[in-house]
Amino acid sequence: MAATSGRVVQNIFITKQYQKDGQFGKPRGMHVSDRRTLRLLPFRGGKLVWHGMSSVQLIHTSKYCGISVNRGNVLCNDSLAAAPSAPTFSDAEKIDFMKLQNGSDIRGVAVEGIEGEPVTLTESVTEVIAAAFAAWLLDKKKSDGSGRLKISIGHDSRISAHKLQDAVTRGLANTGVDVIQYGLASTPAMFNSTLTEDDSACCPVDGSIMITASHLPFNRNGFKFFTRDGGLGKADIKAILQRATELHKNNSTGMKDSRGAGSSTIKKVDYMSIYTSDLVKAVRNAAGNLDKPLAGFHVVVDAGNGAGGFFAAKVLEPLGAITSGSQFLEPDGLFPNHIPNPEDKEAMSALTQAVLTNKADLGIIFDTDVDRSAAVDSTGKEFNRNRLIALLSAIVLEEHPGTTIVTDSVTSDGLTAFIEGKLGGKHHRFKRGYRNVIDEAIRLNSIGEESHLAIETSGHGALKENHWLDDGAYLMVKVLNKLASARAAGASGGSEVLTNLVEGLEEPGFAMEVRIKINQSHPDLKEGFFREYGEAVLKHVDNIVDSDWRLHKAPVNYEGIRASGYGGWFLLRLSLHDPVLPLNIEAPSKEDAAKLGHLVLTAIDEFSALDTSALNKFVLA
Repeated sequence: MAATSGRVVQNIFITKQYQKDGQFGKPRGMHVSDRRTLRLLPFRGGKLVWHGMSSVQLIHTSKYCGISVNRGNVLCNDSLAAAPSAPTFSDAEKIDFMKLQNGSDIRGVAVEGIEGEPVTLTESVTEVIAAAFAAWLLDKKKSDGSGRLKISIGHDSRISAHKLQDAVTRGLANTGVDVIQYGLASTPAMFNSTLTEDDSACCPVDGSIMITASHLPFNRNGFKFFTRDGGLGKADIKAILQRATELHKNNSTGMKDSRGAGSSTIKKVDYMSIYTSDLVKAVRNAAGNLDKPLAGFHVVVDAGNGAGGFFAAKVLEPLGAITSGSQFLEPDGLFPNHIPNPEDKEAMSALTQAVLTNKADLGIIFDTDVDRSAAVDSTGKEFNRNRLIALLSAIVLEEHPGTTIVTDSVTSDGLTAFIEGKLGGKHHRFKRGYRNVIDEAIRLNSIGEESHLAIETSGHGALKENHWLDDGAYLMVKVLNKLASARAAGASGGSEVLTNLVEGLEEPGFAMEVRIKINQSHPDLKEGFFREYGEAVLKHVDNIVDSDWRLHKAPVNYEGIRASGYGGWFLLRLSLHDPVLPLNIEAPSKEDAAKLGHLVLTAIDEFSALDTSALNKFVLA
């Protein structure tokens, strides 16, 4: 790990103090006795005022009304009125907001301490982005004539979560919208808050912000945005960041509509209880309304110290499942045990070991913000990547025969044969990127081609029945539904019913990915623009494939160059965001994969800005 500075120790201390006080578990006020924590918080003025119960509120007198949100950890007992106050942009002055876009998310460095990674997602930058989202949302809502906007905020377990939550709150309150804080939450729950009809939970909200950077290192953080139409896409994020740039330039909140003016209220709501109760109901319904349809099933959960620890106690146990042996359920933004990532070998190995050690029927693993998941059966066989897609496809095609399954571009030829040959469905392989896959499924439905599942090899999976939300918890509910319904129908055995569903899936003998980096400082690149260079590489490889009798280009392909040969296939594509050409190869053996790798290496040899050292090492090994 890169060297850390002393500053990160302070961030860690504050985080641990929050965990000790239960901040990650449920909303709670800051105790007056936590003087060490109070001294560390970056207050910039104002007064500490006792409001009764067990919390301290940081407020200052405003010319607009009695109370305004100020810098620090503002924790509300019920609600606070908050008036607009101009944000301070001093540490945002040199920030290029557009560089914070990461596809359909915003991501940056939020914590000091890693050498060579300066903080880009500061509190001031966050305030501006939050204000920009509120202004963007107001423009979208003008036509429906609705009242004051409500926006919910949630976060995962990262050590910068509370700092950024407070900054988002200030940015939103400065625009006059009402703010609902959920505290520790999952990304799917945040979207659901735009759909839930529950006045006691202030739902539905008009928009939602999830503070997360998925499985990235502890010093990173970011934002995902939702409306009732789903997660925002690339164009929306670009528009919000452009608006943030203008707000920063003009030092303005940008809110001019009466629905975004005046005092704001800030409330804390336990929305996760509502979200989890809906998951429990879904499993019970699938089992014929049995109260405990998973009674006798032993299921272990690995949350990787992210936000998914709720699944054991709040979903599985009410359904009757045994959850002993579940691990890393406590939120810890330093992720001390393993990366919370279903694609990570160490993470999957940890789950597999837990399943085997505890003789469990099933193991479930989530990423940090619970929009991705994977599983392990009782024998230690993994349900991730192609096997997870095959499992969900089998379940969905039982319910919707003949439907189209949309996946990303790196899925195997064996999966296509399984979906189309054994299951009787249609496999539509599209571009990488979970929003690309989801949007393509939505498009197919709009033109009359029925599709009920859009899923990436990364573990992002979305179902039409669940509003096309990539929800890792809901994916596992579909798996649990199968167990529960099989039990209700009289089937015996643990996860055997799941293992049987993927029987016949042809899996490659060898699979690998090599990331070929493009040197942006190389003189061959015009002004450092890697995309044009990468596209030139792909065009050249395309011509080579057309002229090589050993290779057969895929007849339908939406991303990069995909060709088969030597019993396997390769896909060379340009990364969505980075100066990288990822190369995926699957073949019956490592030797056959090396032959495909050699063909690609020869084809790109003349492009001197490419770092082919990793591919060369594999080919010559």
